[in-house]
Amino acid sequence: MEQPAAISIRNLVKRYAASGNAPPKLALDDVSFDVPQGQIFGLLGPNGAGKSTLINILAGLVMKTSGTAEIWGFDIDKDLRNAKRSIGIVPQEIVFDPFFTPFEVLENQAGLYGVPKHLRRSMELLGQVHLADKAGAYARTLSGGMKRRLLISKALVHTPPVIVLDEPTAGVDVELRRQLWELVAELNHGGVTVVLTTHYLEEAEQLCDRIAIINHGQLIANKPTRELVEMAREKVVVVTVDGDVTRLPSSPAFLKCVSAGERTIEITYDKDKSNAGEVLAQVQAQGLTVVDVTTREADLEDVFVSLTTAAKVAA
Repeated sequence: MEQPAAISIRNLVKRYAASGNAPPKLALDDVSFDVPQGQIFGLLGPNGAGKSTLINILAGLVMKTSGTAEIWGFDIDKDLRNAKRSIGIVPQEIVFDPFFTPFEVLENQAGLYGVPKHLRRSMELLGQVHLADKAGAYARTLSGGMKRRLLISKALVHTPPVIVLDEPTAGVDVELRRQLWELVAELNHGGVTVVLTTHYLEEAEQLCDRIAIINHGQLIANKPTRELVEMAREKVVVVTVDGDVTRLPSSPAFLKCVSAGERTIEITYDKDKSNAGEVLAQVQAQGLTVVDVTTREADLEDVFVSLTTAAKVAA
């Protein structure tokens, strides 16, 4: 049975009027997709593709030109109050008053959402992001990683069923990135639907249940992550031979054949038209003795580059 939608977007259009020397821009061009409840949903695309515009429309910061958007069943035009209460946005930029303590930051945010004092969960949320021991410290004294975690807890003060993380690991080190993704997984296991934008495609492939790709304001893909990765037709065979390679083998079955060392060759082929056995047979038929073989499947980055490049050429 198909999961109900946490976010439902239909025929969404956003046109920016000309301003100064900047020409008019179509930022979103008839975009439609659903974010299923309970999933980690990746929203990917090159810089300027329209991701931030879409997120800002959901957050109520940008007015759409046409189309509809619902958050947890609430239309952002007809029931904006409940739509905004159903979503928490974690921006890429670190924004909060540095002279408040983390506890005060969460209390103030809860007040803005009208959460009664006896229902506020400020200390619980700080504990959830491992900042309980910093509750009374000035926010400006926190490290970059702590500030990112505080932004996540700030987005959760009104207990939204949906949270949007806009490039949460941009510019952070490997260890902090790992901690943030563990926190995202914990939130999702607790029932929160997570929408994630990131330029780290290997993370999106590992974390996301489903991925949509936007390019030039248009939706060019929307599939379960595994199905999206399987769209890649190319596969690589890395062959080690028993002597120095003086001439690379060639075959119509090879999409590409390059040297990867004195005795190592990387051969790319279309897995829909050939297989590793046929590739190796071609290598051996040209007088090379194979002593070792490894293969590499395509990943999300390969698919992403292929789709966005094709869309650019089509445009």
